[in-house]
Order: sequence, then structure tokens, then C-alpha cells
Amino acid sequence: MKELFNTSWHTALIILCSTIGIYIAVILFTRISGKRSFSKMSSFDFAMTVAVGSIIASTILSSSVKMIEGIIGLALVYILQIGIALARRNKTFQNIVDNSPLLLMDGNEIISANLLKARVTEGDLRSKLREANVTELSQIKAVIFETTGDISVLHKDDDSPLDLWIMKDVKRA
Repeated sequence: MKELFNTSWHTALIILCSTIGIYIAVILFTRISGKRSFSKMSSFDFAMTVAVGSIIASTILSSSVKMIEGIIGLALVYILQIGIALARRNKTFQNIVDNSPLLLMDGNEIISANLLKARVTEGDLRSKLREANVTELSQIKAVIFETTGDISVLHKDDDSPLDLWIMKDVKRA
């Protein structure tokens, strides 16, 4: 048990320097690459966030990973993220990298086949509807499982139809 709390001042100093260095690198790379770096706009963005966290942890806590190696790893992940973000402007590449949003409810009709595809249970759906302050199914215009894994609930404010542009990439079946 004593080993859990025992370390040398030398090790503590290395961790301190690595933490400061990698922290500064993350701030710098994020400022260069923009706010998109930690957004949840696509599954690739999520992967970027996980990769950065892993690199930070490895660099700070592993004696086998030098700070410069961690910074190089971070730089490469940020470059990949920028490259993918730019390449996603091409529709074919976007289809390869991104998931498509999926319609879970059309009005008050639950699309069970899409719930199965998205691996969302009716309990999950009810929970999200409650979070969106839905008190009656008649209030729902559409429920969409987004590419990020979030669920969007579009409310009926009146009888106007949904703008086609908003529903453009949403798979209905």
C-alpha cells in the first residue's frame, strides 16, 4: 500500500514539466486549428477528443513517452482532424467518414426499425423526450438521432411543415 503514495521528487518534477508542456501544446494547437477541435459534430470529432486525452495522459504519466513525443503525437492528431474536416467538404468523403442522421419519430409515430438501427430503446427515447419538455406525443414534429449520438427533438409550434433543408441528410428508413 505504501508504494501507491511513494514517488521521488525527480519523478514529480518530470510530471510537472510534462503537464505544463503538453497543456501549452494543446492550447496552442487548439487555437491554431479552431474551436472545431473539440466539437461533437461528427464521430471523427469524438475520436479526436478521445485521442487527445489519451496522448495527454500517456505523456504526463508514462515514463516511456517523452514530452516531445507527446507533442508530436498531438500535432499529428490535430493535422489529421483539420485534414478530415477539409476533406469532408467532398460529399463522397463525407459519406465515408460520417454517419447519417436517422429519423426516429415522424410526428407522433415511432419508427421502430430505426430505433433498432440506432440501438436506441423506447426507454431511451422517452427519456430524451422528457429532457426536451415533451408532455404529449402530439407536440412532436420529428425526433432525429444525430451523427454525434445526440437526439434532437423538433417541436410542433404550429402546423407549418419542416423546412426540407433541415431534414436534407436525415435517413427516413
